[in-house]
Amino acid sequence: MADDIREAQAVTPAADAAPAASVVVDGLPPENHTPGIEPDVPITSPDAFAVASTDGPAPKRGLRAMLPRRSGKLIVGLALVIAIIVFSIIGPFFTQSPTSTENQQYLPPSSEHWLGTNHLGVDIFAQLANGGAGSLMVGLVAGTLALVLSLCFGIIAGYVGGWTDEILKFITNVMLVIPGLPLVIVISAYLSTRSLWIVALILGFTAWAGAAIVLRLQAKSLRSRDYVYAAKVAGEKTHRIILVEILPNLLPLLAANFLGAVLLAILGEAGLSYLGLGPSGSITWGTILNQASANGALAQQMWWWFVPPGLMIALFGCGLALINFSIDEIINPKLRQAPAAVKSVRKARKSRATQRPSGPSAVASAPVAPRDDEKVKA
Repeated sequence: MADDIREAQAVTPAADAAPAASVVVDGLPPENHTPGIEPDVPITSPDAFAVASTDGPAPKRGLRAMLPRRSGKLIVGLALVIAIIVFSIIGPFFTQSPTSTENQQYLPPSSEHWLGTNHLGVDIFAQLANGGAGSLMVGLVAGTLALVLSLCFGIIAGYVGGWTDEILKFITNVMLVIPGLPLVIVISAYLSTRSLWIVALILGFTAWAGAAIVLRLQAKSLRSRDYVYAAKVAGEKTHRIILVEILPNLLPLLAANFLGAVLLAILGEAGLSYLGLGPSGSITWGTILNQASANGALAQQMWWWFVPPGLMIALFGCGLALINFSIDEIINPKLRQAPAAVKSVRKARKSRATQRPSGPSAVASAPVAPRDDEKVKA
């Protein structure tokens, strides 16, 4: 009797074998289907996988992946920037001389003088058109200088490392903690004569440290990639690895830094000119604001003197900022994938709303789950 009990405890009945219809091998359905039994997970054929993999647009590669996608921000930003640049280039050919004093003083806007005249009888529209070239030149030169310095102190320090990294990082940190605007004011005040080039060099020399910190961190991250190691093993020189392997991956970030430096340089020149420390003997949007402030244009309610140059600076800065936002979508993957994720969520909600039945018939046909007390009574 005891032996029978021990045998019954030692031997356990085998579990029921899974039906053939519920077994999937390598993603392929079985040939014979057992009636009345359905698998928990729907079986998908290989053809369906092939069709699903081809749905949606193909991912961008190469240079196309580095370009910002077409959006409202990019179109508006490009339109503003291009329109102001074209106005600054073509406008001087259709206006009076910006130094002509043959007109009457303090004239209001008219068909002959679209923005009136100033205290010297100079046509303000002519100054606005000619001053755009000076402001844009300062922005481009300062932005280029800041970009070159940030490349030298950022990418070289991040890739080479060692003592080179320590020395370049120390210089960058020193420039980063020095207040930019007071330094620019002191340097400009020390110089007796200031041309557009000198002002642009001063602004560019004081605007590169922040971008160098970001580029250094990115270069340190890229130097540990497999393709950089492969280039080192192949015997490539350091300068070629930086120019061919690392620099192309930083193009969106470099473009964003360049646009930001151009915008800050234009604003900095306008601030220096407003304080009387701008370029001597040159016409820019900042010098127009300085003349308007010094001659009481705001007190005399001569809006046509100070509003147009301020509006041009604001619109150009807005255009650069919108372009910069579009470039940020390339640098930041979350911003790049956000519009597609929002569209997919909206599409799923819309499809659920169309599939859900509505009206009194749907309410009557919907099954009602029994309460807990009803389950107990049953």
